[in-house]
Amino acid sequence: MNCLSFFLLIFVAVAYASHHEENYAPAHYKFEYGVHDPHTHDIKSQHEHRDGHKVNGGYTLKEADGTTRIVEYIGDHHNGFQAIVKRIGHAQHPAHYGHGHGDHGHGHGGVGGTSWVGVTHYGYKH
Repeated sequence: MNCLSFFLLIFVAVAYASHHEENYAPAHYKFEYGVHDPHTHDIKSQHEHRDGHKVNGGYTLKEADGTTRIVEYIGDHHNGFQAIVKRIGHAQHPAHYGHGHGDHGHGHGGVGGTSWVGVTHYGYKH
């Protein structure tokens, strides 16, 4: 084997070994989260599930006017993105928070809030 053939063989072996194939498999995941803070009245949640090219989910949000917005959605390559939006309750003037001292409600003695997260990552299906 001459020197040129040897280097050509080494070049091909290195090129073959370093070849990286991208995985374009559809994503699969599921998550949910929520916040409930009684002091600021920040109340919201979201959930979503994706299985390949189809996604469905929704969220709820307590609006400043006292109503609750509920959105449920689905999406896929065939039908696109479709959402159903509902509003529950009767609108009222928003409540004002703060202590009148220019602290914008960041003073001491507030009520604590809670939040949560739930995540499941399914990975790729082969």
